Amino acid sequence: MKRHTIEPRPGWQQTVEEQGLIYPLTRFPDGSLRPYWDESAYYEFSLPEVEALEEVVEELHAMCLAAAAHIVEHDRFADLGITDPRLASRIATSWRRRAELPSIYGRFDLRYDGTGPAKMLEYNADTPTSLVEAASPQWFWMEERFPGADQWNSLHERLVDAWKRQAPLLPPGPLHFVHSEGDELGEDLMTVAYLRETAQQAGIATEALSVEQIGWDRLSGRFVDGRLRFIRSCFKLYPWEWLTTDRFGPHVLNTLDNGGGSGTTCWIEPAWKMLLSNKALLAILWELYPGHPNLLAAYLDSPRELAASDGPGYVAKPLLGREGAGVTIHEPGSESAAARAEDEQPFCYQELAPLPDFDGNRVVLGAWVVEDEAAGLGIRESSGLITDEYARFLPHVIL
Repeated sequence: MKRHTIEPRPGWQQTVEEQGLIYPLTRFPDGSLRPYWDESAYYEFSLPEVEALEEVVEELHAMCLAAAAHIVEHDRFADLGITDPRLASRIATSWRRRAELPSIYGRFDLRYDGTGPAKMLEYNADTPTSLVEAASPQWFWMEERFPGADQWNSLHERLVDAWKRQAPLLPPGPLHFVHSEGDELGEDLMTVAYLRETAQQAGIATEALSVEQIGWDRLSGRFVDGRLRFIRSCFKLYPWEWLTTDRFGPHVLNTLDNGGGSGTTCWIEPAWKMLLSNKALLAILWELYPGHPNLLAAYLDSPRELAASDGPGYVAKPLLGREGAGVTIHEPGSESAAARAEDEQPFCYQELAPLPDFDGNRVVLGAWVVEDEAAGLGIRESSGLITDEYARFLPHVIL
């Protein structure tokens, strides 16, 4: 794994925008615009590295499924902050009937520097983004800059194939693809539009609308779209913890399709993905697989030995959160273990493993899973130890 600098292509911004990346710049707090898509550098991997990472990702995915089974079997929903017995029951049913429910994709965030085992930082299994740039613009970048090279990137083909295989699980009628109008950058919009395109290429009839446009028909007790058609199936880039707690949350649970029932809505990703998109998963994995080379120590009750004077330090992560929100870093020997406001919301305390530093750039690997197979890689860089909304996306090649 190496980082190389390179001269960006002339007109790169227009090029990637035409390829679906309509958010190539990030606005910083000082009002300046800086590249989000950053092709002034790229990462090079060897084929054996990528093959080894693929095996790690698929092993981690299998371990996460085993952890989900453990949570359901041992009724450990409270560890995930899920205290509503009705919601827990719906999630458990969704898990037990998962073979009947469509589930498409997820993204692991990994710490890796090319010299040691990759370490799992978290699993974005419900509403992962950075898909468009990973699947399309970086592939075209490689074809233009390094013709004849390769890339860890079979995302598009695997997504189309996944929709083809899972189409029989969908109820009759169009598959609705929705995002929130609260997305100001267009990232959610384009992620959903891209996934809709892959479903259409698989032969599935689709419709697009926003979450805010979904209506509730009191007479039929069904969700409807803007044309008052029943929403029988819906891909939503909208977190389950929001979907089940907003004003329509009770209707979501009442009509949740956990296996083809009439009068219900089939949501993608399914409700059981709440078991994997929760940071408590990290602690349960460590409990089930202590010392695993691809895991970091993690706990729910306290940082334990991680906060000791001779410990490695730790990262406190809210159980639910995105783009690094609410995450705090506690260096080795930090005295602030007891100073966290964990009474305000539950946290997972994960061993501190500083992101690799390549010329002052902190890098995290986003490894994609489609169905149960590793499918591609996206790389983000940040200036600090936390990968937040100001991180940059860089392409990669296999040489």
